Amino acid sequence: MKTIDDFVDLVQDEIGLDVTAQDVGRTFDELPGWDSVHLLALLAALERTTGRRIAMTDVLEAASLESIYRLAVSA
Repeated sequence: MKTIDDFVDLVQDEIGLDVTAQDVGRTFDELPGWDSVHLLALLAALERTTGRRIAMTDVLEAASLESIYRLAVSA
């Protein structure tokens, strides 16, 4: 996963949410269909895809998918 578009594809494929690159900056409350179970599934998918651990505490503090993307690419 190298780009935001790769991240959006991962979210669509792994979580099943219909999001676009324009949606990643929205807060979770603004994303239709978002719930906390998606957060756990996304974290697992990111760790599997990147081969790196991402701290759950950091993910829980994220306000948007964009914040999680930045955590994933900087981990």
